[in-house]
Amino acid sequence: MAKDKLFLITPGFTDPKRDDGPFICPFCNQVEGLLASFPELAKKVDVERVDFVRPRGKVIDILGEENQGLPVLILGDDPPIDAKSANGYHFIGDTRRILELLAERHGFPKLH
Repeated sequence: MAKDKLFLITPGFTDPKRDDGPFICPFCNQVEGLLASFPELAKKVDVERVDFVRPRGKVIDILGEENQGLPVLILGDDPPIDAKSANGYHFIGDTRRILELLAERHGFPKLH
């Protein structure tokens, strides 16, 4: 199975439109918390953190400009039926669904 790839916004970012940072993305931070809690399991997924400011080139290169919202889980193989697709890749952008898939596909604890 090809490794799943997870894109997250680097925590502690600044927003050029605001001067009261630093900030975290509340959606990415939910995933960050899971990864930090289970570092051995986190090694099963390729994780890449990118800057908050758009355009997010690394994400655009894979999924296109219209799909650069984060977090996003790009599925290596066997995508679930609810996965979206772009440029030959399958992905999930919903945080709760990402957490569910990390449990199903990689052994992380399930949501309660």
